[in-house]
Amino acid sequence: MTAVVLVPIVAVFGLSLTPSLGSNAEGLTFENFGNIFTQTAVLTWLGNSLVITAFTVVVAVAVAAPAGYVLSRARNRLVSGYSLILFVVQSLPVVTSAIPLFILFANLGLVDSLFGVVIIYVGATMSVAIWMMAAYYDSIPIALEEAAWIDGASIFGSFTRIVLRNSLPGILSTAIFSFLLAWNDYLIAVVFLRSDPNYTLPVGLESFFQQNATNWASSWRSPS
Repeated sequence: MTAVVLVPIVAVFGLSLTPSLGSNAEGLTFENFGNIFTQTAVLTWLGNSLVITAFTVVVAVAVAAPAGYVLSRARNRLVSGYSLILFVVQSLPVVTSAIPLFILFANLGLVDSLFGVVIIYVGATMSVAIWMMAAYYDSIPIALEEAAWIDGASIFGSFTRIVLRNSLPGILSTAIFSFLLAWNDYLIAVVFLRSDPNYTLPVGLESFFQQNATNWASSWRSPS
């Protein structure tokens, strides 16, 4: 099993040592690792991806944590309708809203903006993130909160002191989901980010793939 995992890693590393297009080097060379940082904006792209991903994770978890609690504990028509809306939103792929969002963001001046992409990513992750948090809250006995209420704790107090403290695995799962969606996304980034300094890493790596040739050595040596 270890060999199965290591074979593609070794193959990718070996490919990164091959000479790039137009290089005078022969055989295996490490010049690619220097060129990737001196001849491309890969560090800028990496920084943009980190910023977008960090904000997406923080906002998604901060909103999903209390919203999931309401979905888990409250039982009324309003919450049932809210749950149905989340289900419908979750069922719709992000690509269906790309054109309307582009028109809206163009009017708001948010096209080619990292902030605009963060807004979209947060919205894209929110429905699933809330469902994930609600599902984890369901596994926490409500008797713990009832005991806290008897001792005089408020609903907010029992949520922050008891529920959240016992929800670390759920929070981590939600954060990982949000991280993977924001870090790996290509479609939204390539549509809404129009200039090289604002590219994320997946969009920036596309520049290595040309119409008639592909700089495979550069693409494989990038820190993706």
